[in-house]
Amino acid sequence: MYTDNQADKIKFLHAGEDVYIWPMAKIVMPEVISLGDSVKIDDYAFVVGGLKTTIGSFVHIASFASVTGGGEFTMHDFAAISSGVRIFTGNEDYSGATMTNPTVPHPYRVPTRGFVTIEKHAIVGANSVVLPGVVIGEGAVIMPNSVITQNCAPWRLYAGYPLRPVSVRPSETILQLEQQLRAEVYRADGSYIPARQRPITGE
Repeated sequence: MYTDNQADKIKFLHAGEDVYIWPMAKIVMPEVISLGDSVKIDDYAFVVGGLKTTIGSFVHIASFASVTGGGEFTMHDFAAISSGVRIFTGNEDYSGATMTNPTVPHPYRVPTRGFVTIEKHAIVGANSVVLPGVVIGEGAVIMPNSVITQNCAPWRLYAGYPLRPVSVRPSETILQLEQQLRAEVYRADGSYIPARQRPITGE
């Protein structure tokens, strides 16, 4: 199943165990990208390392999602980016003081570089757009086709544009399941147990 995994061919700053990157995924500037354990990046995803990219463990980036903008991107454990999501860690200067688009050299073009942080257990729904300077809090869920221009509180469901909270996401069961999973896949010293070394269980 994983014979076409390109993770071992890409020279990341760091890559953990059980990292699977589908052959049609495109990774730019891997030398500034760190990946945890059990990470999957699907075909046709596009990830640019920018200033720095840190992706935790048990993270999924779905097909046709992209991370661009040249800034800093952080994605914590158990987070997910759905298909078609656009994450921008930087932007052009639209004030009229400079020219725009990446074909224009400095100092005629001066883009801004920011950050996007997706906390643990957060999910960004399909075809949503995340703009620079945003922190999506732990356990937050962004419903599909949303535009995120502001920080999102932990354990809330958000939707629409302008983005608004629509309900609370219960956290107790998810956090309990996380502890159970960690007990199964991590040793007492905190090191990860690769899937090949664990008993085979159902999907």
